[in-house]
Amino acid sequence: MSLTSMRRSRRAWPAAVSAGALVLVAASACSSPSSSSSGGVQTITVAVTANPLMTTIENLTAGGFEASHPDIKVKFVTYDENTERADVEKDVAAHGGQYDVVMIGPNDIANWATNGWIDSLNSEVAADSSYDVNDLLAPIRSALTSKGQLYALPFYGESSFMMYNKKIFAADGLTMPANPTWAQIAALAARANDKAKNVAGICLRGLTGWGDNLASLDTVINTMGGAWFDKNWNAELTSPATEAAVNFYVNLVKQDGEPGAGNDSFNQCLNIFEQGQAAMWYDATVGASTVDASGSPIDGNVGFAAAPVDLTKSSGWLWTWALALESSSKHQSAAEQFMNWATSAQYIAYDASKNGWASVPPGTRTSTYQNASYQKAAPFAALTLKEINSVDIDQPGVAPQPVPGVQYVGVPEFENFGQQVSAQITAAIDGQESVSAALATSQTIAQQAVVTAGYKS
Repeated sequence: MSLTSMRRSRRAWPAAVSAGALVLVAASACSSPSSSSSGGVQTITVAVTANPLMTTIENLTAGGFEASHPDIKVKFVTYDENTERADVEKDVAAHGGQYDVVMIGPNDIANWATNGWIDSLNSEVAADSSYDVNDLLAPIRSALTSKGQLYALPFYGESSFMMYNKKIFAADGLTMPANPTWAQIAALAARANDKAKNVAGICLRGLTGWGDNLASLDTVINTMGGAWFDKNWNAELTSPATEAAVNFYVNLVKQDGEPGAGNDSFNQCLNIFEQGQAAMWYDATVGASTVDASGSPIDGNVGFAAAPVDLTKSSGWLWTWALALESSSKHQSAAEQFMNWATSAQYIAYDASKNGWASVPPGTRTSTYQNASYQKAAPFAALTLKEINSVDIDQPGVAPQPVPGVQYVGVPEFENFGQQVSAQITAAIDGQESVSAALATSQTIAQQAVVTAGYKS
């Protein structure tokens, strides 16, 4: 089933207020006239990643935004994560102006702001009294801030946690701990794995990409005492702790994970888990907004547990897909109006009126988690908020690290050397080389990268 069809199949859930009232509120949000020198219609181009929540906003924009902004049309350009990151960075670095609004993550903020690729949004959101920037969750807002300036508005925020199929667990006589260790998860995966029924014990990311397989794997490395670098920029990828963590992850995927895991990231695992082909899925908390919402084949049959740990008290990541304004945009006022609408509390309510509260963009606003309708519809809400608030981006692992970052190393060069290391991990998952050989190559790649960049002499 395609992501688009999954979202379109959802029936609207009862809302706290009438759908008509919510449409009116959403339509009136950020409705000041856009600037247009000719008085004609402006088209803004928005680059986004392919996932169910972005499919939803594409479907809702015509009725929720364009209807109240007749002089603004929104053109979405949708890519997979790796392509979107590469294409957008190429455009902003060249000041190409191909896009007006771009979807980026926390790792981009400081560097892109310093380079003048994106504009500060402080004055713009402060001027819009309906936006309420103070309603944004503190960890998410902080992740999008550099030198006191907010550079992107969060469309959704996330940590990571464990999702499991309650029917499969009941049939197999399994019990999920509220705060599992990775050893417990491995034992559960071995018992739930049933090749004869085409049910994997667990679904884990294996696809090459610093934001793909490394996102999940890095949290395992952190909690098992490993690291990318020590505080002096000495690479730690061949340390005993890191090698043990990577061996654990690779072996878990090979023994009890989904077949062909080297091709799988978030979207693939979402589909596998939703179709009942995996007993567990460790991934972004935002996945719950799809698998446990109206229209999902397993709606109401999903359980949730904290991100598994080993040596640390918590191990979730911190991420937000956020909307930023390209400094080279020729339609800045129109772009800002769309960004405000797309990330507002009013948009969340509008989405709820169409698709149900369980499926609204999570992890961005305090008001969402205080909303009784959301609390009732989304059994994952409290745990998502707890996981987001539990993240220590400065030291997510056992030892101090040189820069902030949980599932990534917080330097611009990581996109390049992280991608190369990720390919080595995929090769290990696919059985093309041993974990030891993959990490030996990765150690050289990582150390050379930080020396070349001048972080280490």
